[in-house]
Amino acid sequence: MKKTLLSRLIVCYLLATVSIFVLLNTFGMKLLEQRLTKDREDLLYQQAHLISSQYMTSFFDQTMDANSLTKQLQAMDNYLDIRIWIVDSNGLITIDSDPYHSAKNKNINVLDPTFLEKTISSFTYNKDFFNEPMYSVIRPLQYQYRIRGYVVLHTSLSGITEGSEYYLNVINLCFLVFLPLLFLIFFYIYYITERPLKRLMKAAMEYSAGNYDFTLAKKGPAEYRDLGNAITYMAGELSNLDDYQKKFVANISHDFRSPLTSIKGYAEAILDGTIPHEMQDKYLGIILFETERLNKLTSSLLTLNSFEHRGAFLDITTFDINHVIKKTAETFEGSCKDKKIILNLVFSNKETLVDADISKIQQVMYNLIDNAIKFSHNNSKIKVSTEEKGDKVFIAVKDYGIGIPKDSIKKIWDRFYKTDASRGKDKRGTGLGLSITKEIIQAHNENINVISTEGVGTEFVFSLSKAPE
Repeated sequence: MKKTLLSRLIVCYLLATVSIFVLLNTFGMKLLEQRLTKDREDLLYQQAHLISSQYMTSFFDQTMDANSLTKQLQAMDNYLDIRIWIVDSNGLITIDSDPYHSAKNKNINVLDPTFLEKTISSFTYNKDFFNEPMYSVIRPLQYQYRIRGYVVLHTSLSGITEGSEYYLNVINLCFLVFLPLLFLIFFYIYYITERPLKRLMKAAMEYSAGNYDFTLAKKGPAEYRDLGNAITYMAGELSNLDDYQKKFVANISHDFRSPLTSIKGYAEAILDGTIPHEMQDKYLGIILFETERLNKLTSSLLTLNSFEHRGAFLDITTFDINHVIKKTAETFEGSCKDKKIILNLVFSNKETLVDADISKIQQVMYNLIDNAIKFSHNNSKIKVSTEEKGDKVFIAVKDYGIGIPKDSIKKIWDRFYKTDASRGKDKRGTGLGLSITKEIIQAHNENINVISTEGVGTEFVFSLSKAPE
C-alpha cells in the first residue's frame, strides 16, 4: 500500500482514538475510583466527626435517649446511604442504623479482634452483617477524656465502583461526540497540508519540464508560502541558467566554427593544389593564427571553469605592480605601433609593492590593456596608472576610444558578451577576457569597476592589497 499523507493521517486518527479510549477505560477508570473513594472517605470522616461531637455528646449527657439517637442515625443512613454502628468499648454493637439487617448486640471483637484498632478498613465483609463488601471508617468516641466506644461508618464498595462507571460512561459518551470533531480536525490538517503540497509538486514538475512561465499560487500556511517562494526563485535561476547555457552553446559554436571553417578551407585548398605553392606560406600562417585563436579560447574556458567549480588557487606573493605593468605593456609594443597609440604609464611611486598572485594579475593587466587597445582610435592615448590609498593600491587602465553604451555596462562581465556587432567580427576577441578578469579580482577579495561614456572613452579601476612595509 502506498504510504500517502491521507493514509498516515487516518492511521494517526485511529491510533489516537483507540489510545484515548483504552486509557480512559483503564488508567482513567482507576483514577476515578481513587478519587471517588477519597471523596467518600472524606464524607465518612465528616459524618463520624458530626456524630461524635454532637449526637454522642448529647447521648452521653443523657439529653438524648437511645431511640432518638437511633432515629437520627437512620435518617443519615437513608439520606447519605451510610450504614452506622455505635459500638461500646467492649466491641458490642449497641445501635445499627439498618433495621433490616441489624447487627445489634453482635460483638465485633469476636469476629475480628483488630477491627476497632483500625481507622480505615478498605474491605469489610461478613455475611452475617452485610450483603456485599463495604468500605469502613472507625472513629473512637471520647467523653470526659475516656474512650466510651466507637462510631463505625460503612459505605458500599459497589456504590463507589458504580459511581466510577457512571462518570466513565459520561466521559466515553462525550468522547464519542468528540470523535467527529477530531475527525474534522484531522481532515482540516490534511486539507491545509495536501493541497499546497500538490500545488508545489505540480510546479516542480512544470519547472523540471522547462515550463518556467508556470505561475505557482502561494497559498496555505506561511511555511508552504516560503517553500513556494524558494521554488519560484529556483525556477527563475534555472531559467536564467537555461538561457545562459543556450547562449553559451550558441556563442562558443560561433567562435569555434569561424576559425575551424578557415582552417578546413585553407587546408583543403593547399591539399588539392588550389593555392599555389609559392602562396602556401601565407595561408599556413593564417591556419597557425586561427589555431592559436582556438587554443586561446580553450584556455580561457578552462580558466573560467577552474574559478567557477573549484575556486581559484592563488599563490600570494609580494611584488612590484609597477614592474608587472611595464613588462605587460612591452608585449603590446607592436599593436600600439600599428595603431599609433601612445601607452602612458603613470606611477605615484617608483616602487609599489602589493600582495597578490603575480601570474593572475599579469593576466588581468594583459586583458585590460588588450581591451583598451582594441577599442581605441588610431593616433590616441592609453593611460595606465597606480595610486596608493591607505592599505590599498588602485590600478587604472583608461582609454579614449569608442566607450561602452550605457545599457551594456552591466553586461560586459558576462561570458561571450560583446558590446557591439562589429566585435563579433574581431578575429582575436573571445568575449571571455573581462569575465576572467573579474573572476581573478574577486578571488583576491577585491573589486573592479568601470566608468565609461560612449564616444569619450572607458576606464577600468581595480584594487589590490598593499604589502605591509
